[in-house]
Amino acid sequence: MQHQRNIILAVVLCAALLFGWDALVSHFYPPPPTHAKPVAVQPVAASSTAPSKPTRDGGLTDPGDIALEKTDLTAALASPGRVPIAAPGLSGSINPVGAQIDDLTANRHRATVDKNSGPERLFSPAGTPGQQFAQFGWAPASGGTDPNLPTARTVWSAPAGARLTPQTPVTLTWINPVGDVFTTTYAIDNDYMITARQSVTNRAAAPLLARPIAQINRTNRTASVDSFNVHSGPIGAFDQSVTFGIKYKNLDEGAPYSNAGRTDWLGFTDIYWMSALIPDAAAGATTSDFRNLGDTIYLADLMYAPTQVAPGQTFVRTTRLFAGAKESDVLDRYEDAGIPKFGLSIDWGWFRWFEKPIFWLLKSLFHAVGNFGVAIILLTCIVRGIMFPIAQRQFKSMAAMRALQPKMKAIQERHKDDKQKAQQEIMALYKEEKVNPIAGCLPTLLQIPVFFALYKTLNLSIEMRHQPFVLWIKDLSAPDPLHIVNLFGLLPFEPPSFLGIGLLALLLGGTMYVQFKLNPQVGTDPAQQQVMALMPWVMMFVMAPFAAGLLLYWITSNLLTIAQQRFLYSRHPQLKTQAAKG
Repeated sequence: MQHQRNIILAVVLCAALLFGWDALVSHFYPPPPTHAKPVAVQPVAASSTAPSKPTRDGGLTDPGDIALEKTDLTAALASPGRVPIAAPGLSGSINPVGAQIDDLTANRHRATVDKNSGPERLFSPAGTPGQQFAQFGWAPASGGTDPNLPTARTVWSAPAGARLTPQTPVTLTWINPVGDVFTTTYAIDNDYMITARQSVTNRAAAPLLARPIAQINRTNRTASVDSFNVHSGPIGAFDQSVTFGIKYKNLDEGAPYSNAGRTDWLGFTDIYWMSALIPDAAAGATTSDFRNLGDTIYLADLMYAPTQVAPGQTFVRTTRLFAGAKESDVLDRYEDAGIPKFGLSIDWGWFRWFEKPIFWLLKSLFHAVGNFGVAIILLTCIVRGIMFPIAQRQFKSMAAMRALQPKMKAIQERHKDDKQKAQQEIMALYKEEKVNPIAGCLPTLLQIPVFFALYKTLNLSIEMRHQPFVLWIKDLSAPDPLHIVNLFGLLPFEPPSFLGIGLLALLLGGTMYVQFKLNPQVGTDPAQQQVMALMPWVMMFVMAPFAAGLLLYWITSNLLTIAQQRFLYSRHPQLKTQAAKG
């Protein structure tokens, strides 16, 4: 009767885990939006409903927003006077209105898995559904307005035929009503860094008082999913410490979020992309904040101290803008060049000291073999090989403990009314036989950070994004696209995530079940055995919505564990006998 109650309870818990996990995964790991083939669209109104759930990639997900973005971009980028940007890492244009950088795409990364989808869009002009842009300007020292300072609507002039490239900086100029000359000179490198050199020359008779500012303006409609283990939202480094704790919903409360300490850099991050402002290292105290402008629009503000420019003098302030992919090597190079903690804008977490070497090895394997899936398999083999001596010790400890079970049961039967006496004799037995009861747990504990580091590395790696493996796996960063329930796409419907069981998920469940059958079951409660027999199939449903690369790692690890178990059983026959009895 007790066993029946245990089984019923286990089934209920498994069902709760299965369906509750579906809701949890749908929140933290929503499926990517479907990208239909381009068709001619009519202008439509922006979606008035709440924003659709974000995805790992980020970007617009509402069909109305996507259609409107296409129309608005065409109109906005056709405006006259735009200055083209052409660099190895970035392409786009500078808007002469406000001297805004509001049109950027990442040349090294496609928008979708389709090879003809074009580069990933990072910045879009103000007023478009996916707006995100950077602006460098001047603010009155005492607030309010000043007709002698440029605004967001000021039209700047650029030389005819100007083109921003790594070899050719571009200077935009505006002269105010009293003759003061304002310039913004943009320069760009081969990756994702744009340098803005702001200057003002006072040609009037009176001193000019102003403060340089820099801003990033964006909507959160294009934000990637913000999960418990990977941050997406406002980010910055202050007093050389990176802050991941600020969320968009914190800014919805109304008041600006003022950042304490010296601002090393600040901006907005997604899982794969980031835009950040890096202040002039020569400047004195700078202040910064994040704020909500309403209608899902947010602002990152960088403000320098007010400056008085005497007649005939020129004042210069330089700020850098990072806008691009969070490629670890690129971020580390910028950190080495003097940007504090810039490499930590990737949310490595507690085990970054271990994750970064694993990440380096994964990339090295990828460059060697040319296939990210094969690189994952090789990495898993290397890690399991390193951990093999630990696993061997674990099996030896299990063998010793299993060998003592008859004696332990005899002691427990002999002193069933005196548990303290039984425990004392069991401890004496351990000492006599030179067996450490926790030796079998220690190897498992040592492996936990290793496998978590692998999981986090694969979860964060933009290098895995849109990387194919073999056959139907075209994107290792996305879930297995083939589902058994809809006959691998033959039936015209998309199953819910908890029923989205693909071939990789089946392999995962099957290999976990084989592992279970190979483990010794002697002394285990029959109800517990039945529950444990269900767990591989429950985990199959739980893991199905995860990225194909993660499932590939897990399946490879399971296969290696099975091979390892068979080898160690050949070395410890008593364990094999006990497994067969189970």
